[in-house]
Amino acid sequence: MSSRIKEIENKLVHAKFKLTTPRRLIMEILLENEGDHLTAEDIHNRLREKGHQVGLATVYRTLELFCELDILSRLNFEDASSYYELEEQDQHHHHLICLSCNKIIEFSDELLEDFMESIEKKYGFEVTDHKIKYLGYCSDCHD
Repeated sequence: MSSRIKEIENKLVHAKFKLTTPRRLIMEILLENEGDHLTAEDIHNRLREKGHQVGLATVYRTLELFCELDILSRLNFEDASSYYELEEQDQHHHHLICLSCNKIIEFSDELLEDFMESIEKKYGFEVTDHKIKYLGYCSDCHD
């Protein structure tokens, strides 16, 4: 975890920001829950459970900064909440979202990536980013 925090600190310093204590604590929560999709409120609650007094407004500001610096991705799903996950430069994935329990399942599929490449070739269009989400019901909810 410390090498990842150092990497993030370098991004902050390069953008003329400091890794303050609240930013470090928020990053630690995100790293401890890597692979989860957390809301600002989730992060705030986990900080409080650990005894840290970081205000919710500070959490929101920090998450916004981390998104601007491509440290985090913000995901907006059907429940109107913003979820955050660590940005992974080498690994692109998509999401399955359960409309009943709000479960989020990540998946990667080479067919989708091949489809994107065929769209680029067919239309002479350079795709710089894309986000795919499928809405439906998970195996626990669809019965």
